[in-house]
Amino acid sequence: MAEGVRLDKWLWAARFFKTRALARAAIDGGHVHINGHRAKPSKAVEAGMSLSISKGQSVFEILVDGTSAQRRGAPEAQLLYTETEASQAKRKEQALRRAAMSAGIMAPSSRPNKKDRREIHRFQRQEES
Repeated sequence: MAEGVRLDKWLWAARFFKTRALARAAIDGGHVHINGHRAKPSKAVEAGMSLSISKGQSVFEILVDGTSAQRRGAPEAQLLYTETEASQAKRKEQALRRAAMSAGIMAPSSRPNKKDRREIHRFQRQEES
């Protein structure tokens, strides 16, 4: 394992992002923080650092255990970091909340046909009047 790997390369090697360009864009966009401070792509990552990575609706709070400049399989990539228990619990709670919000929504089985569209348009005109 190497010492002091670039942040964008480490995020790619740890499989948080599919490409280094996506990792760099996330860093430049302020979605990655090191020890509570906004980071730059060239910042050297070393063991013991604390990272906060916002990806989509999830926020990962991790501690760096090792460094690598090479992208390997997922089991090896997971050895590079440890996610905090609070972060895991928070992400799980958010996932459950998102699932509960969409539980009552049922997608239509097909697109509206001509008759259905006419009824929709009639209903919308009645609402405007």
